[in-house]
Parts: sequence; structure tokens; C-alpha cells
Amino acid sequence: MTDHEKTLDIIFGRWRSQILYAGVKLGVFDCVNSFPKNASEIAKQLNLDYSLAYRLLRALGSLGLLRENANRNFSITAQGELLGKDHPQTLRGIALLEEGVEHYALWKHLPSMIMDGKQNAFLREYGKKLFEYRDSNPPYREVFNEAMSSYSSIQTVWISEALDGYDFSKIKHVCDVGGGQGHLLCSLLVKYPHLKGSVLELGTVIKNKEILWGKKMGVEDRCTYVAGDMFDDVPTADAYIMKMILHDWSDDECVKILSNIYRRVSNGGTVFIAEHMVPGPEKQHFSKLFDIHMMCVASGRERTAEEYADLLKRAGWKHTKTLHSHSGLMGVAEGNK
Repeated sequence: MTDHEKTLDIIFGRWRSQILYAGVKLGVFDCVNSFPKNASEIAKQLNLDYSLAYRLLRALGSLGLLRENANRNFSITAQGELLGKDHPQTLRGIALLEEGVEHYALWKHLPSMIMDGKQNAFLREYGKKLFEYRDSNPPYREVFNEAMSSYSSIQTVWISEALDGYDFSKIKHVCDVGGGQGHLLCSLLVKYPHLKGSVLELGTVIKNKEILWGKKMGVEDRCTYVAGDMFDDVPTADAYIMKMILHDWSDDECVKILSNIYRRVSNGGTVFIAEHMVPGPEKQHFSKLFDIHMMCVASGRERTAEEYADLLKRAGWKHTKTLHSHSGLMGVAEGNK
């Protein structure tokens, strides 16, 4: 591609994501399977206008999410299967959240935020911070929780790569702070049978026992769920892990959370901070884009490994090392007491 074509490709990126969103929203990826199905049948099954539905299906085919033959029959690709609600690593929730109307409306505030130096487009658009809006809006909360579950399964793989080879033999109890439904913690419990663990999360997130990973992964006898707020207190443990938590918050708020953990951890205990670590200027990286997303949705940001090390130091911890996933998309900073 020429420089001209590359720049146009960036400009038109919104088209791709919104076409994908429409397919997810309308249920296309739960209707189409590996066996070819005619566009008219798909439109009828989903109660769509045939002419416009065919054009959408054709566009989804152009994105590599569906496969079209000469008779307007469509089948799903491996990439498209990731957008079905029943796929074990589904990305459906992420698509509905990030391309849905609530988050899409935030981006128009980006220039003005940068001009006046005050981030958090969520507050500008809705008059509430993200988590306040989530808690007062059940439909949004449902989509948000589905997206976080999708994110979690992907991020667990990256964190497991970063921690592969780490010596957990001296750790007995791990607390996953802000751990959602417990996917990361339960994955660790499966891998290390000697471990016990607890998930600290808001009561609204863990009230539905049927969707918690402890039961689904067969480790509920070693995994407890604790309703609480990390800004108030955390359960006692000898190791703590936080996955994509601190990036939501300002430096002072991060120090508050880390200080609460420091007070509870046993001597010689450990904290793991798993985040998208921002590399130096010589490297293009997903974290530098995700950082702008954070500018829009919250008061936090993506940070470098050195900045996380400084937050640990401010809260009393000693930063020992930072580990990385194979792809480099996720880093895990370790602090010791």
C-alpha cells in the first residue's frame, strides 16, 4: 500500500468496525454456520430486509468474517465464529460495548479534552463516571459485564504466558482484586492445585452464582468470592493479582489501592500488576491506542513499566521485575513486601 492508501485505510477504519457491529447486533454470527445458507433464508430468519441484509452480508464477507459463493450463499469463517455468543472465547461482548452507542458517542469529545486538559468523556457525555453509569443502567451493565468476561478470557492467556515458569510453590493463597467472575484466578487454581484463592469484587458483579468461573472450572472448593470495594479494604492473602485494574484510575487512586493491599499482605508477600505496558517511542503498540480509549472512558491511563514500578514504590512495595507475554501485549509487574 502507498502512504496515501495507508492513510485512507485508517480514515475508513470506522466503516469496518461499524459493519462488524451491525452483524453482531443483528445476530448474523449466531445464524450463519459452517454450512452455506442463502441470504434470503438468513434475512427471513433474522427478520431483516432482504436487499439491505444481502449488502451487509457481502460486506462482512469482504472483512473475512463470512464466506460467500456465487449463489449468494454464506457460511461463517473461523474469524467470524469468534463473534458468536456461544464461542468459548467469544468477542461478541467487546464488539457490542466498544462499537455500541454509549462508547461511540464518547469519541467526539477527544479534541476538546486534549485542548482543555480534562479527560473522561464519559462524564462529559452522560454526567456520570463510567462505573456510576454502569450501576444505574441495567442494559448497559449487562453488555459491559459480557465484554469484561470476553476481555478476561483473552487477557488470561497473555498473563499465563508472562507468568509461565514463575515459582508459585511458596504462595498458598492468591487474591484477585477486582477479579470479575474469577476467570484469571480459577485458571491459576487449575494450573497450580496447591493454591487457594479469593476474588474481591463488587456484589453486583458476583451475585449470579451460575456464571462464576469457580463452579464452571471445577475449583469452587478452593475459590471464594468476597463482595467488597478495593478502596476500602481487601481480604488477607500472601499474593495478590490485579488484571487491568489500575489503568482505570489516577496515580493517587492507584497508590490507595496498592497501599490497602500492602497493609493486608503477609511479610514477604507479592503483588502482580497485569496491564498493557507502554513501550518506548521506537515501537508501535496497542497500548498507545488503548491509552486514548482510557482518556475517553475514565480518569486512568496506560503506563510504562517504569511508571508502575514508581506506583509500587509510593505504596511501600519493592518492584522486583516485569514479565511479558509472548506477543508483548501484556506485562506483569511484580512487587514484594
